[in-house]
Amino acid sequence: MTAVQEQPKQLDETGDVVTPLLELANEKNKRRRGLLLALPAYIYIVLFFALPLIIVVVYSFATRTRTGGTDLSGWNIEAYEKLGEPIVRDILFRSLWLALITTVICLVVAYPFAYFLATRSPTVRNIMLVFVMIPFWSNFLVRNYAWRVLLGNDGPVSQLTEALGLGQTTILFTPTAVVLGLVYGFLPFMILPLYASIERLDWSLIEAGRDLGASGFQTFRKVTLPLSMPGIIAGCILVFVPSLGAYVTPEILGGAKTTLLGSYIVTQFLTARNWPVGASVSTVLMIVMLVAALTYFRSGGKNL
Repeated sequence: MTAVQEQPKQLDETGDVVTPLLELANEKNKRRRGLLLALPAYIYIVLFFALPLIIVVVYSFATRTRTGGTDLSGWNIEAYEKLGEPIVRDILFRSLWLALITTVICLVVAYPFAYFLATRSPTVRNIMLVFVMIPFWSNFLVRNYAWRVLLGNDGPVSQLTEALGLGQTTILFTPTAVVLGLVYGFLPFMILPLYASIERLDWSLIEAGRDLGASGFQTFRKVTLPLSMPGIIAGCILVFVPSLGAYVTPEILGGAKTTLLGSYIVTQFLTARNWPVGASVSTVLMIVMLVAALTYFRSGGKNL
């Protein structure tokens, strides 16, 4: 009979023999330490993110009093019913349309740039990334006022068209000015996810497609585009959602002629003093953001 060889005993960091009970205790200690380390972040998120969102949702079911106050005693859906009014419906469709146009323009401009950026040498790539990030170094409000100067009746754009004999150009306080401002403000949010997605592509698959006789367009349509889809989805969400609820850019470049959801919400809270309606519109926007985030993660956003 052969002697049964004794299995070597596993030791932990302190030199004790590892047993199932000891492993369970160690796991509990690790979870407890992790919870204590993350506790300040959890408290911050609850106080400054979750609690305000809950308050907004609660106010959306409240009632506006005759004096402009808010009655929380009787919950109803009157504020949500007013979302079907023509003025709100027009503002909603206008906001959706301008946000969609902004997203499409950003995608068309950003994809070739991100592809070119991902195929450069590391030195050139880093320099170009700095240029992409430069707009974030200045205040967003100041940049919008700069666009207001550029697009004004006495601005460089109007002076150039007059010098060319095309007459004065009136772009400021139009939907075109709003789209230009939104594209300028949110274009980096489209470039960076696309660059991160394209930079991680397996370029051997693209070479294999060309070796098998596919044209450049066919390789792009069947290989490059599907593989970069997580970046496209992420960029579209990061541009569409803030464009839908934008306030600063439409207010400065669009004026009263181009009222979007962000301006309408501010008006309901500060001017009309109709907090339930403003909260209901804000709640709908939050639901849109939540659906967009879920769509992103279900579409493979974790692989980005």
